Amino acid sequence: MRVTLGDVAENAGVSQATASRVLNGKDGVSHVTRNAVISAARSLGYRRATRGRVIGVVLPELVNPIFATFGHRFATSLAQSGYTPVICSQTVGGISEDEWVEMLLDREMAGLIVVSGAHADVNADLTRYQRLLERHIPLVLVNGHTDEIDAVFVSDDDHEAMRLAVAHLRELGHEQIGLAAGPAHYVPVVRKVEGFKAAVDERKPKVQHSLFSIEGGRAAALKLLDAGVTAIVCASDLMALGAIQACRSRRLAVPKDVSVVGYDDSPMMAFTDPALTTLRQAVPAMCSAALRALLDQLAGRNLPRHEYLFHPELVVRGSTGAVRAR
Repeated sequence: MRVTLGDVAENAGVSQATASRVLNGKDGVSHVTRNAVISAARSLGYRRATRGRVIGVVLPELVNPIFATFGHRFATSLAQSGYTPVICSQTVGGISEDEWVEMLLDREMAGLIVVSGAHADVNADLTRYQRLLERHIPLVLVNGHTDEIDAVFVSDDDHEAMRLAVAHLRELGHEQIGLAAGPAHYVPVVRKVEGFKAAVDERKPKVQHSLFSIEGGRAAALKLLDAGVTAIVCASDLMALGAIQACRSRRLAVPKDVSVVGYDDSPMMAFTDPALTTLRQAVPAMCSAALRALLDQLAGRNLPRHEYLFHPELVVRGSTGAVRAR
């Protein structure tokens, strides 16, 4: 039987991520640990394999259902194309994007898809991707963009999403509209804020930054309600659920008193109370484009290295309604 990285890690008494760092010649490992891993690899007869048919799909988390949707789409399509998908989910205090990539490289990774990874963080060190490109690893980056990386990007059009949301709320008579956005250092958030400001065309647009979570949406919404908004656009569906909680904590009904718009149209949003009006990411089309770009690279075809933008769709449900004076 072939000796695996897991076998080496177990024999050396370290994690697979640490074993991978040692075998890939990375820093940040003590001399004692490094010797233990190398000794284990030699005693077990471990040999790093050549590149095979494994495709890594790195996601920021699986708690948010939209990322699980991306993972499912990619896994199904890759398997149908004859590749073995490895879905890698990051967790706070757990395995990082870089550690997952190191382990994937050790597992014969043929290509990589990263969804909302470091490329979506304006403060991140992007040399990690440059190193992959220098090794000629086919790479596609989803939802996030930078001109510093010569790679294929696939993103939802955040500017268009905000235009659609604000136009919908204005048609319902809302003038005091707020945006509950995620952390300001993420590219999709920067774009949403830009799109929102352009759509509302106000001197001081009402924007609150928080976390991409129910709790984050609740905190941002409470501040927006204090600012007198009658409608709240949220940067994710989970934030929108938190915004609805915030309204109810103030004894405000949705949509009778306050309208709420989400973003993603993740599974089950049609069955919340009320059913959530949201901006639907074009996940099927985005995944198809990302996979096609990856397969073209695997086939040795040269692709134009730019960003492919996909238009979101406004899905109107029960969480938005005509404005009512409070």
